[in-house]
Amino acid sequence: MELILVRHGRPEHIVDADGPADPPLTDVGHRQARAAAGWLSAESIDAIYVSPMVRARETAAPLERLLGMEATVHRGVREFDAEESSYIPVEIMRQDKATWEKFLSEESATNYQPFYDEVIDALVEIAGANRSRRVAVVCHGGVINMWASRTLGLGPSMFFQPEYTSINRFAVSSRGHESILSLNEVSHLRGAPDLRVDAVMTPAPEAG
Repeated sequence: MELILVRHGRPEHIVDADGPADPPLTDVGHRQARAAAGWLSAESIDAIYVSPMVRARETAAPLERLLGMEATVHRGVREFDAEESSYIPVEIMRQDKATWEKFLSEESATNYQPFYDEVIDALVEIAGANRSRRVAVVCHGGVINMWASRTLGLGPSMFFQPEYTSINRFAVSSRGHESILSLNEVSHLRGAPDLRVDAVMTPAPEAG
């Protein structure tokens, strides 16, 4: 079967929410989602799964409409920071040296094993339930990294940065053998350079 992992579009920037930060998409994020949906709708997709987080649900919505399908929500493909009170896009963190260095320090100290186990269990379950089918899973950068890491035999690793609405394809054989078909496809954004990550960077809000 073919497992297509799609990262969500660009979300809003939320700091210190009252409870878990679960941002919706920005206007750019919605346009990215529509572009990805238009690209994927030309393929024979048999089922859609989606993370319960708002940015993933909103990214999946245009594809659901174009294919006339309802996505199955699966908690196992939510992001590792789902319970955090802040969500700061990586491209914004990179603009502030102190914030970026703090993020890198925290990331290097993070134990991704529990998250890895949850993601792998979820995607193995999805693959097993959809043999000989093509399935789209709208999820998150961390989820994509965990599955790609497993496929490459790396163990839990955040080794690359999937772009917003990037398409990442994997094959899973009936015996469970996994292989990578592609990573970070963004052909659907080729005709819209304003939707690429370098074009959507905005200044981080001032403190206070």
